[in-house]
Amino acid sequence: MIQMAWENLRIALSSLRTNKLRSALTTLGIIIGITTVIAIISVIEGLNLAFSAELSTIGGNVIYVQKWRWMTNDWDITKKWRDLGWKEYRALRDQVRESDLVIPMHRTMRPVRYEGKKIDDVLVTGAGAGYDELRDATVGSGRYLNAHEFDAGRDVVVIGWDVAEKLFGLRNPVGQDLYIGGKRFAIAGVLEQRGDFFDLNLDTTVVIPIKNFEKNFGSKRSLTLALRPVNPDDAQPAIDEIRAILRRVRGVAFREDDDFAINKVDAIKELYDKLTGGLYAAMFGVASISLLVGGVGIMNIMLVSVTERTREIGIRKAVGARRSSILLQFLIEAVLLACLGGAIGVSLGFGLANLVNAVSPVPATVRLWSVWLGLGFSALVGIVFGFFPAWRAASRHPIEALRWE
Repeated sequence: MIQMAWENLRIALSSLRTNKLRSALTTLGIIIGITTVIAIISVIEGLNLAFSAELSTIGGNVIYVQKWRWMTNDWDITKKWRDLGWKEYRALRDQVRESDLVIPMHRTMRPVRYEGKKIDDVLVTGAGAGYDELRDATVGSGRYLNAHEFDAGRDVVVIGWDVAEKLFGLRNPVGQDLYIGGKRFAIAGVLEQRGDFFDLNLDTTVVIPIKNFEKNFGSKRSLTLALRPVNPDDAQPAIDEIRAILRRVRGVAFREDDDFAINKVDAIKELYDKLTGGLYAAMFGVASISLLVGGVGIMNIMLVSVTERTREIGIRKAVGARRSSILLQFLIEAVLLACLGGAIGVSLGFGLANLVNAVSPVPATVRLWSVWLGLGFSALVGIVFGFFPAWRAASRHPIEALRWE
């Protein structure tokens, strides 16, 4: 059996070498289809990696309890909800068991100034102790705010990388005075560089104690309560617990809907998955059409090949070749032809992905499974579209085949 397969493989290779140009043109459809598959999968996989890294910068497992829902259009309903306040914070802080960190937060945009330099629209975060753990923030120089400074609402601040670079240049900002919205704060430390999240610069930010935030920028606003679930792989028990506590504290009746929102970064991930799902669908559409065209091309050229080699088939049958051997010979030839196109397509897709990665901000990563997927599809196309010509060759009567002119 192995010897027969090897002999058929040798004959198939010999046939392809004899008709090089025809073989190359036949595989064009396969090449285009596989190139499309590899290139698009590489771009999407690169985007997935970049997106996951971006999500980790804002706390991928953190649960945010807020007045507003993310990804919603029901603003007319949510604007009527009561603000979240310190009563809700204390209830969660004292009663949750499925979360190990509860942080109150406020945010606003304010200009910051140092001597004659100024930056407009800096993100000012007023937070409680533990905010650095929640956001996995690391101080590059100086120190982070301590629990006493948070509790006492001291005039101290930790600044982001861009704020330090733009206002202080090569000078050490630690210990200097920074004016945030006209209020003076002493700089305790500088955060390490974090980069961007979509269009949001995570380094143009400052963090101050939340009590100080309310004193200087107003307290008549809804709190954001950020919680870190004990089990990051399954946040549902923590969400259920938060919902039960808040409904009780806010006096929400049994049959009434929640009057607060529990948001997770997963909502952004779900939206992203929908977008990339559309890309995958478009990819499979284009690839399917290309592979279909390529498969029809292979079937057509194999039928021509069977006709041209009818006498060869007759001679092989006359000297004892079995029907299965003839079928296997032409089937191997069709699969080889398709795999040749698949291999070229994989190479072009790999090159295209690297080109996109090099000349554009879009990341692209070639996965080994996508290479096997491309080659597997190619082989499948060869089997499906090569079977009929192979069966037709195997069905030739030896006498009629020998008489073929």
